[in-house]
Amino acid sequence: MIKVLLVDDQSLIRQGLRALLELEPDLEIVGEAENGEIALDIISQLEPDVVLMDMRMPIMDGVAATKEIQKRFQGVKVLVLTTFDDEEYVKAALQYGAMGYLLKDTPSEELAVAVRAVQKGYTQLGPGIVKKLLTEFQPPAPNQTPTIPPSLAELTPREKEVLLLIATGANNREIAQQLYISEGTVKNHVTNILNRLHLRDRTQAAIIANTYLSYLNNAI
Repeated sequence: MIKVLLVDDQSLIRQGLRALLELEPDLEIVGEAENGEIALDIISQLEPDVVLMDMRMPIMDGVAATKEIQKRFQGVKVLVLTTFDDEEYVKAALQYGAMGYLLKDTPSEELAVAVRAVQKGYTQLGPGIVKKLLTEFQPPAPNQTPTIPPSLAELTPREKEVLLLIATGANNREIAQQLYISEGTVKNHVTNILNRLHLRDRTQAAIIANTYLSYLNNAI
C-alpha cells in the first residue's frame, strides 16, 4: 500500500484528490495539510511515501516545504501539483528534490500511475510547462542557431538515446526493453549522462533533453 499525503490550501482540491485516489486499491490517503508547515508537522507521524504538493500556499509554500522534506525525511517523495502559471515555483521545487510535477487537471488514472512511479523513484514530468522551466538552458529564438552545450555534444549515440527516453518519463526497465540492453547497462548510461552534463538527477536530464530534443534526434 502506498501512503499519500495531500498538501493544498484549498479544501475542495484536497477533497477531490482524496475522492479520486481512494478509488485505487493500492493507494491510501493518510492525511491532509493546508500548508507546508502543517505538512512538516505531521509527516513524522503519518509516514507517507508520497506527498502531493501544491505550490502556492500561505505560511509555507510548496517550494519551502519540499526543501525541508528532502532535508528531514529521507525516502519521502514529493510530486508537485501545479498550473501553467506556476513554472517558477515548479523549477525551484525540482531543484530542491521534487520527483516531478503534474498539472492539477491531470486525469485521475494518470495521477495514480504517477504516484506509483514516484514512489518507486521514477521522475514524472507533466505536459506544457517543461519548456518554460529552464534558465541556464534556454532554447534559442526561432531565427537563431541553437548553441549546443559541449558536454551534450560529447555524449555517445547510446547515451543520447537513453537521454531521449528519460525525457519521455521512461524508467530503467522500460529503457532497457526499448533498447534491448540490460537494466544494469541503463543505470551505467544514466550515471555517465548525469556526470557528463553535471546534472543532479533524472529530472534535470529530462529538462535538458526536452530543450535540445531536435539536436538529440538528429545526433543519434
